[in-house]
Amino acid sequence: MGKRKSAKAPPKRGAEKLATVFSCPFCNHDNSVECRMDRKNQIGEASCRICQEKFSTSIDALSDPIDVYSDWIDECERANNVA
Repeated sequence: MGKRKSAKAPPKRGAEKLATVFSCPFCNHDNSVECRMDRKNQIGEASCRICQEKFSTSIDALSDPIDVYSDWIDECERANNVA
């Protein structure tokens, strides 16, 4: 007598990758803002290729490019509410 065949395990899903290119809050071009992470100096920088706007913020070991972009958007909203 033979063994029963076991059911195949479901395929593993890969982790979803977060975006590193975003739309610019100033010129509204899609995929024009690129975020760079300098983990050695703990600085994250977001810059637009079209209108040359730049934003930099401090980061930690767990920060991702989306965090730098979100900080930029939050800072823009804060500046608009003050004025």
